Amino acid sequence: MHTDDRRAADLEELGLTNYEARVYLALIRRDVFTAAEVAREAQVPRQRVYDVLEGLTRRQLAVLHPGKVAGYSAVAPEVAVDRLMEQQRRSLGRLERLSDDLARELLPTWDSGRTHTDPLDYVEVLRDAADISDRFARIQSEAERELLSFSRPPWVTPSENVAGFEASARLHAAGRTVRSLYSQDVLDDPVMLEVVRRFGEVGEEIRIAESLPLKLIVADGSTVLCDMPDPVARAGATTSLVIRHPSLAETLRMAFQSIWEQSPTLDEALKLREAATVRDAAAASAAAGAEGGAAARSAAEGGSAAVGGA
Repeated sequence: MHTDDRRAADLEELGLTNYEARVYLALIRRDVFTAAEVAREAQVPRQRVYDVLEGLTRRQLAVLHPGKVAGYSAVAPEVAVDRLMEQQRRSLGRLERLSDDLARELLPTWDSGRTHTDPLDYVEVLRDAADISDRFARIQSEAERELLSFSRPPWVTPSENVAGFEASARLHAAGRTVRSLYSQDVLDDPVMLEVVRRFGEVGEEIRIAESLPLKLIVADGSTVLCDMPDPVARAGATTSLVIRHPSLAETLRMAFQSIWEQSPTLDEALKLREAATVRDAAAASAAAGAEGGAAARSAAEGGSAAVGGA
């Protein structure tokens, strides 16, 4: 990291904004700067530098020199750091008092809540399509370590799953796990096949299962979202369950892993499909040839019988 960037980051840790840190670092390079000069030196927008300088002056980290053209200078670094530390100590003291008061106020409510439990507090039932879509996006966006999913028709279009695309890229970049099992139906859908390839390009690991019983996503080994097609309601109706239960999530992770290990990659599945198509074509051609040969033999035998009869 560039030295000034590191110093600015340290000043931000002490409570300055990025612009304030950059302007202070510029001010210490010379005795006095005008606002325009320090804006150029610190690479801060001209329209913002006046507010930044006013803030530093108010916090006693810079000194204003009035005149026809006002100038500004920095206080000595050791003084500035001491003042920032003192401001942090005061802020920390206020937070400690606030947290103590808040804890005392909330404790009675928390205690009374221990007397009420609902065995299904960890299960949420969703039936509205918009609610299901929103929760699906949130689960993907909030995943920090792992996303595992069963994907089968009806497919979610890319415009409906921007969060999934971004989550795949984010988790992959962080060295985390993002894996999807797609049912073989995807091989017959050119549009969806292209979508799957796009997910693979940003880091999603992909395999093709022979069949999948339902659509499912498991996030961070603790949260499960699954679609449960309604066998009674109108065709296409579905109910989604959000279940926050680590034991259930772990069981489904094991099921996912079992199917994953038995399933080919997307490229392998496409090669297997192509080979099967070639075999089927060859078998059909052989069958047609055999039928043609049998018909020819039958015609020849019929002709010989006719000659003999004559």
